Amino acid sequence: MMNKRSKWIGALSVIVLSAALTVSSVLPAAPVKAASNMEPDYEVKLLMTPGAVLGSDDKLKNEVRSAFGMPDKLTKMNVQFLDTDGKDIYGNGWSPRIRKKEGDSGFELSYKKQYPIVNGNIDVALTKANQEGFDASDTNYEAQVEWGYQNKTLSITRSKKAKKSGYSGVDLPSVKDSRELLIDKAPGKFDKWLYAGWGTEQLQGARIYGPVLAKRYTGTWDGLKTYIEVWPIRSATGTGTENVVEISFKTDDRETASQKHDELVTYLQSKGWFLAKDSLKTQLIMDHY
Repeated sequence: MMNKRSKWIGALSVIVLSAALTVSSVLPAAPVKAASNMEPDYEVKLLMTPGAVLGSDDKLKNEVRSAFGMPDKLTKMNVQFLDTDGKDIYGNGWSPRIRKKEGDSGFELSYKKQYPIVNGNIDVALTKANQEGFDASDTNYEAQVEWGYQNKTLSITRSKKAKKSGYSGVDLPSVKDSRELLIDKAPGKFDKWLYAGWGTEQLQGARIYGPVLAKRYTGTWDGLKTYIEVWPIRSATGTGTENVVEISFKTDDRETASQKHDELVTYLQSKGWFLAKDSLKTQLIMDHY
């Protein structure tokens, strides 16, 4: 009797297990939830007419500083980019940069990947970046929408710090030292962009584009911390420099960026200070050096 009961229980277990396996094979697997898009902040960047806002000494006129509550004191920043003669890095949407700000103890290295925002559709650009590995789970990178006069660009940046002896003030490193610093700190996504070791391979043969010694004034406009920067960039002919004057502010809110962008355009126009072009500082430096 005991033997028959054991056989019956055993047979029932086989039937139950078989049914469970059949059900599990029919039901679809639970979908893997994709990482969400990065949450950018927004930097509105507009150009000002150099002849209208700068004095003969290339400093901001008093009336401009007064309008934005900017003291006479300014901060100097020296900036240079590295790329091959063929601009292979820039051509793939990356910009490795070294910057030294007045008062900083070391160099700031940044590796920036940019995505054009077509027809103002920010979310499409964020999704594209997500598909290429830049999603909300990667907290080492910062996403920012650079909001110009008419065009917008999504920038995703990894920033690092570095030091090198033999340099003082806002001096930037030589091409040899610049290569070493950027290669040593190169993040994985940059280095593996096209294939393993791509980024560092490009940097090994890179040269300097720049440097550009810029001046930054800090103040406020409509309750927002505001900067005006003066960038003396080599002219297209290479015989002198031409000033690019850029006013900017940052916000975490897309609607605020949109509204204040339009209001600042109107304000600058009313003062006769507005230059109706998009800011292309990096492009100018890559083209003129």
